[in-house]
Amino acid sequence: MRWAAAGLGLILLLAALGAIVLGGETVAYESPTYSVVRALGNVEIRAYRPYVVAETMVGGSPDTAGSEGFRILAKYIFGSNRGTRKIAMTAPVSQKKAEGTKIAMTAPVTQEQVGDEFVVQFMMPSKYTIEELPEPDDPRVTFRQVPARTFAAVKYSGSWSQKNYQKHLALLLDALRSEGYEAIGEPIWARYDAPFKPWFLRRNEILTAFEAPPGER
Repeated sequence: MRWAAAGLGLILLLAALGAIVLGGETVAYESPTYSVVRALGNVEIRAYRPYVVAETMVGGSPDTAGSEGFRILAKYIFGSNRGTRKIAMTAPVSQKKAEGTKIAMTAPVTQEQVGDEFVVQFMMPSKYTIEELPEPDDPRVTFRQVPARTFAAVKYSGSWSQKNYQKHLALLLDALRSEGYEAIGEPIWARYDAPFKPWFLRRNEILTAFEAPPGER
């Protein structure tokens, strides 16, 4: 399992998008819905409900891939798409460029390594189905229905350093092994906050798929 912290470009984008302040209050973002099935100390076994994501696959290093993937998806949710408003037919017929539809920001933004590339994902607001989402201007943006699934997750606060990440990844894997679970696939690193939020208040998570012991399957 490999991971590297996202680069400066991604951090700057998160600074711009990760928190919006209106009237002195931070806007809460919608997140994937899950229930905690079991707790293994600080590790949670979570059952996630299905949700829709916009995603893009990007090559390069973890740093450049994270920044580029985030940029592509951020452009989409901020209006780089075809408007979806339907208006009754009238006369005369005229034509103009459709305005893009702005889509609410959600949290977290995730990045996962798949082979030599990285998949960067934004969860779409739950009010949308895939059919209702506006068509992206950029063909690199695609949609996918993520099925219900179970993950093991560890939450932690603090910096986004590789040292802090590796420390909590080790805690997650050790907790699974101690109960006979086997982590599978690449871990997913999720960040919920902008870099200007005090480090000790940040919410970070690492998630992994796993196989349960034979008796629990």
